[in-house]
Amino acid sequence: MTIKVIVVDDQAMVRAGFAALLDAQPDIEVVGEADNGARAIEIAHTRHPDVVVMDVRMPVLNGIDTTRQLMHPPATVEHVPRVLMLTTFDIDDYVYDAIRAGASGFLLKDALPADLVSAVRVVAGGEALLAPTVTRRMIEHFARSAPPRQATAPRLSALTEREREVLVLVAQGLSNTEIAGALFISEQTVKSHVSRIIGKLEIRDRVQAVIVAYECGLVSATGT
Repeated sequence: MTIKVIVVDDQAMVRAGFAALLDAQPDIEVVGEADNGARAIEIAHTRHPDVVVMDVRMPVLNGIDTTRQLMHPPATVEHVPRVLMLTTFDIDDYVYDAIRAGASGFLLKDALPADLVSAVRVVAGGEALLAPTVTRRMIEHFARSAPPRQATAPRLSALTEREREVLVLVAQGLSNTEIAGALFISEQTVKSHVSRIIGKLEIRDRVQAVIVAYECGLVSATGT
């Protein structure tokens, strides 16, 4: 299956470089390029990309507002792509906003070319992806800014005790392998739990699960 991608960046050389790198892959096809978010939305609605690789800071319409509009298209548009955000900064106010807007991945622009290619594949496959430093700092940022709420929030009522345990560890930034080790279960079992958590909470991916865990008070800045 070919992964269709749109590359969005206001710097022409950066945009061309990313597009050339991705288009050279046998399983990836760049179906459009844009220098601002407004143009990206136009292209996405007509060419139906699987992934939009997008810069955060752009003129006309920035990456965060563009992501919001892509995630909530007009009724006449059925296709909703996944968004991989790129930035020069490893953490700033944009990280949290981008994730809340619906981005499925967040990668630094100075990442290795192979990392970008891998990130596109991961996001296209339905998984969430954040650079490790961004994951930890995003969690810390959210922990500081999120208002404390009760862990008995109705939204969590559908989860089993084990699923809550898994959600806590996901919210602490642990990988499936690390969660498996902590709970003495197989990695495949962890994947199954995460999948059920995402389904029950009606969210897109594990990054959104982190947000729910903090919003509902299941996890706090100092632990569970």
